Amino acid sequence: MTLAAWCLLAAFLLIYAPRGPLLKSTLTQEGRYDILEPRAQQARLKGKAMRAYGAHLNMVEAFGPFAAAVIMAHILEADPLWRDGLAVTFIAARLLYIPAYLRDWGYGRTAVWAVGLLAVIGLFILPAFH
Repeated sequence: MTLAAWCLLAAFLLIYAPRGPLLKSTLTQEGRYDILEPRAQQARLKGKAMRAYGAHLNMVEAFGPFAAAVIMAHILEADPLWRDGLAVTFIAARLLYIPAYLRDWGYGRTAVWAVGLLAVIGLFILPAFH
């Protein structure tokens, strides 16, 4: 399995990384986790809990384009060094994105989000240079 393919697994697992802080903050705010109506409860969240939920949703949103780009780079036989490097760059950006979101570092969060987006765009266009 290629490094970029392993990055797909990492990106999938990172979707759930903000759920720990989300659960902890939800329990602090609400005293319990509402398993029957979690979306209604999440709509009431504020502060860190709200940011953790936002980070989780953004990880979900980012996964699809990243997965498509990695798969396309494999199918169209993009340069493996660049493919793997861009995939690792995306994962590194996502690893920085979560704490930036949780700590409410708006500019830092936007910067690492942009790095991740550029890595995905790079993966999409990389096969054109094969």
